[in-house]
Amino acid sequence: MQRLKRLLGNIFILTAVVVLAFILLKLTIPRPDFSNQFYSTVFYDKNGKLLRLTLSKDGYYRVHTPLNEISKDLIDGVLLHEDRWFYRHFGFNPISLIRGGWITYIKNGNKQGGSTITMQLARMHWKLNTRLVGGKLMQILRAVQIELFYSKDEILEAYLNYAPYGRNIEGIGAASLIYFDKTPDKLTLPESLTLAVLPQSPSYRIDKNSGYVGEKLIKARNELFEKWRGVYGADELTSALFTLPFTLRQPENLPFRAPHFIEQLLKDDFNAGVVSLKVDTTLDLKLQTMLETHIRSYVGRNLNRGISNAAALLVDTRDMSVAAAVGSADYFNDDISGQINGFNIKRSPGSTLKPFIYALAVEQGIIHPQSILKDVPTSFSSYSPENFDNRFAGPLSAVEALIRSRNIPAVYLNSRLKNPNFYTFLKKAGISRMAGENHYGLALALGGGEVTILEEAKLYAMLSSGGTMREIRMRKEQPASEGIRLLGKEAVFITLDMLSNMPRADSVAAETQKVPIYWKTGTSWGFRDAWSSGIVGQYVLIVWLGNFDNSGNPAFIGANSAAPLFFNIVNSLQASEKLYDVNKIIPENVKKVDVCLSSGDLATVWCKRKGKSWFIPGVSPIRVDTVYRPVVIDKKTNLPVCSGKKSADTKVEVYEYYSSDILDIFKRAGLPKREPPSMKHCRQNLDLNIGINPSITSPLKNTVYTMQQSKKEKERIMFSAVADADVKTLYWFVDDEYIGSSERSKSIFWLPDKSGRFEIRAIDDHGRFDKRIVQVAVIK
Repeated sequence: MQRLKRLLGNIFILTAVVVLAFILLKLTIPRPDFSNQFYSTVFYDKNGKLLRLTLSKDGYYRVHTPLNEISKDLIDGVLLHEDRWFYRHFGFNPISLIRGGWITYIKNGNKQGGSTITMQLARMHWKLNTRLVGGKLMQILRAVQIELFYSKDEILEAYLNYAPYGRNIEGIGAASLIYFDKTPDKLTLPESLTLAVLPQSPSYRIDKNSGYVGEKLIKARNELFEKWRGVYGADELTSALFTLPFTLRQPENLPFRAPHFIEQLLKDDFNAGVVSLKVDTTLDLKLQTMLETHIRSYVGRNLNRGISNAAALLVDTRDMSVAAAVGSADYFNDDISGQINGFNIKRSPGSTLKPFIYALAVEQGIIHPQSILKDVPTSFSSYSPENFDNRFAGPLSAVEALIRSRNIPAVYLNSRLKNPNFYTFLKKAGISRMAGENHYGLALALGGGEVTILEEAKLYAMLSSGGTMREIRMRKEQPASEGIRLLGKEAVFITLDMLSNMPRADSVAAETQKVPIYWKTGTSWGFRDAWSSGIVGQYVLIVWLGNFDNSGNPAFIGANSAAPLFFNIVNSLQASEKLYDVNKIIPENVKKVDVCLSSGDLATVWCKRKGKSWFIPGVSPIRVDTVYRPVVIDKKTNLPVCSGKKSADTKVEVYEYYSSDILDIFKRAGLPKREPPSMKHCRQNLDLNIGINPSITSPLKNTVYTMQQSKKEKERIMFSAVADADVKTLYWFVDDEYIGSSERSKSIFWLPDKSGRFEIRAIDDHGRFDKRIVQVAVIK
């Protein structure tokens, strides 16, 4: 009995000593840190397909993988091959060490270290030289140190993330992705056992050029399978898998997809001071491949035209995710500076922003689709824009002016915008790095500013979303933003309906389209940029052609070069995707009205060209047509009847009353209009408010005319105005002093003799007038 008590006491004391020693060691020995490894970043498309695996900062492929994301077959295979007693020892296995020493040093057999998984982890972490006895002893001590602080599962996880798998591949996550193009949880049994034996001699078991597996690796794997079958069993089908030949993909053959897109994400992480280990992107690899293929093919076919570079962006507006992105035609082509990210550099958008001017004009009640705009020579203060073709089209409906991309109507509308004006609108839309408003002036309507492809995509996506501006998403975990409303649904609907009238740039019939295409082209000054931007179902597609060195090329015309590529991509989208029309639902507050197409105003019985126009009640401008006017003619004298009363001796004729600048355009085009009859003989009986007031076009508004006294005979100020069709003569006054008269479409000149502010008035022969203030500075 005494002996039993003594034995129990000794056991208790020994246990207490061991526990105290354990506590003392944990308190005095530092905890090994396995988190200081550098890791790669893995990029996947939205369907889990590998886009790119980056190198870690120290030049290795490493993908941190938790133990619960590793195949159980691989874990069992590793334990069976490396350390069957892993869960039963405390860092080292004395029996294995004695056996390894006996075989290595006594029997002079193949070297066997007898290292446990914990010991191997210690060797790799502390970079120990275990070929020496001292190094082996240190390895054992370090293994015990690891066991003091970590659970067995934590140790096994750390080992699998440290183990070498050939070349610069470390860790099971990277090995599985590189060699088998799958994550470790999806490995088959043959794949698992291949990776289980690979760390023992990773350097010579794979041909790095071909990826073919060497005989030694196959033999080691099959030997492990024999052990496996003895422990876990295997059916004939599983056994047959081990007879099949296989190759391991090499790092050189890793996918390197969407390089500009990936580098944008890496740049975002760098700027945010974070390192992402895994990035699930919004990219759709199928659509990415389609976009790359079209750009590569199109550029290849057009090299003889000097077209060597292009960029494109495809955004799914349902959640604002980037579905495909190509930053240049060839990332590896130094001749085109292919590594520059084309969808993130500032370029002149040409006319591609005109739809937003029209949308603002619709929303502010300046126009509706059939409002008539003048495409005639016009000066806006000191700015006199011209059209791309150096011609003027005369009167155009707003929808026609937009789809024909006429510059003067766009600048005119830009000059009328208020609260917000176009500049403020673009600032609210998030266009970055804009200069002050005065820097651009009205030229902002014609591409005077600069945008990135990403910014342009956001603008068109705003139209697709009914006027709400939302942020673009590149990562799946990034939540979709609610956005801010920049345009009303009514204005957006009408603008998109206008854009749907744009004819396609290819030979495909519009009737074969699955959905309407809302699109616009743009060409920058100097032929430096060619754009085609639009909405294709639920997608926004932006296509850009140009050179990163900003050099021009006459081939860089949006309609001729960017549009064909745009529609090549559109056709593929329609063939592969289920598209739907984003502008199908008519807003409740949008109606259709009958208008006279010659004026855009409400049609009278006299109007000869009638049609319909979308209209926002209470917002859209509306008045009765005054182009077509009835004139009562005396049959005997063939002169207008001054009273306008009808009788048996009269007849009614309808004349078209256009302003003088429009009549001049018709005349130049060889389409002179019949002039209305003169009413001079009964002028005193006429209502002077009938018809349209003259509009002074020179002198310019908000302009100071500086004149040198020594040259004042040569420096005269021109007076000109646009007048109604029934006008023959204009009378000019400066402050109440009569200066002279001019024919309706002619000009006269004024020579001021002093500085000051002067009121200029133009009065037509019906008493209608216009006036403006002009500032004159006469210097010596």
